[in-house]
Amino acid sequence: MKEQPETRAVILGEYIVRQKATVRAAAEWFGVSKSTVHKDVSERLEQLQPELYTQVKEILEQNKQERHIRGGLATKRKYELRRKQEEEYQAKNYAS
Repeated sequence: MKEQPETRAVILGEYIVRQKATVRAAAEWFGVSKSTVHKDVSERLEQLQPELYTQVKEILEQNKQERHIRGGLATKRKYELRRKQEEEYQAKNYAS
């Protein structure tokens, strides 16, 4: 995304509002760094489109409040996958 920073800020803000996306998800989708997304939507967007900035700010605040839940779920999935792989490994080796 090689757009002008002002244009990019608006596009990122609209994406975050429409998708209720995290900074990380927006950065990955548009192929820019998390720092770029954060700077665009927290600094540039406030000057360009205050209404959109307010909407983005609300979503990012909600994401911030929920991040510990997402982190816990990711950890749970990680250990469930490990357990499943270990069970498959043991079943394969003991079946021989």
